[in-house]
Amino acid sequence: VQLVESGGGLVQAGGSLRLSCAAYGFTLGYYAVGWFRQAPGKEREGVSCISTSDGRTIYADSVKGRFTISINNAKDTVTLQMTSLKPEDTAVYYCATGPETVTTEPGDYAYWGQGTQVTVSS
Repeated sequence: VQLVESGGGLVQAGGSLRLSCAAYGFTLGYYAVGWFRQAPGKEREGVSCISTSDGRTIYADSVKGRFTISINNAKDTVTLQMTSLKPEDTAVYYCATGPETVTTEPGDYAYWGQGTQVTVSS
């Protein structure tokens, strides 16, 4: 089981980034996939999650209306489209999978990617 994130970078406040989470060696088709972030000195927090079986999504209040999570038809890549970015969105972003239902609790996830840095300048 391998998850690989990509798409991070440096962007000005108000800008957009698109993060991708690619699965290698297995299909995401039976599990929920979540995006998390961790800023320096802070705990890892759930950002969004999608059910690969029924498409149900959930979002943290801090990103509702700005971030959109989706999965491709092959069910091997999950994307997090981030718009109207704010400096407080700066963090390392991780994708993870494992649970069968949508949840943004990090402890519910067994498999994690290595993360991609997102930096939003003011």
